[in-house]
Amino acid sequence: MRPRFLCLAVVAGLLAALFAGCATPPETDYTNFRAHRPRSILVLPPLNESTAVEATYGYLSTVTMPLAEMGYYVFPVAVVDHFLKENGMPTAGEMQQAPLDKLHSVLGADAVLYTTLVQYGTKYQIINSQTSVSVKGRLVDTRTGLLLWEGTGLAQQNSGGSGNLIADAIAAVITQAVNSSRDQAHDVSKLANVNLLCIKNRGVLYGPYHPQFQEQ
Repeated sequence: MRPRFLCLAVVAGLLAALFAGCATPPETDYTNFRAHRPRSILVLPPLNESTAVEATYGYLSTVTMPLAEMGYYVFPVAVVDHFLKENGMPTAGEMQQAPLDKLHSVLGADAVLYTTLVQYGTKYQIINSQTSVSVKGRLVDTRTGLLLWEGTGLAQQNSGGSGNLIADAIAAVITQAVNSSRDQAHDVSKLANVNLLCIKNRGVLYGPYHPQFQEQ
């Protein structure tokens, strides 16, 4: 079975249901990235600037697949999280302060992806709702400490009304009740990652395990 790569299969599957407000991103300097090509990436739990307590691990679980589909070996995020907690770093903030040389020598990671969640969650109005995920990312080389890449990703999902106020109000109550039992932003995070990481959006370059690696 042929692999489904990020910029094709994931986008096609998600754009039908989600809306992403994307402006043309600024030019990205890939000089350091090309000079220090990572083969493996360690993803640390994100800092959470949103008000959603579930944001850190709701988002973290969506990062591995898009990076792997971009051609990198990605360390299992649950294993890394457990390992760092067992070694005296119980929070995302403390994990993001871990020395780069230790992450390289102990775990063997070529680069570390640091992320910060600016928005994560759903806002409900009278007859509609909007789920937003906004994330900032930085990829840093573990051997030199150089910044290889940085970017932002935003994705939103809106539920609009039908024009019938009574029916829309009833539907909004039902939607809020259903969504309160699950993490709606978890699904929106997948498209936020497309906007953050996809090379067409000036995200990370293809890794050595992607068939287009040599074409960059």
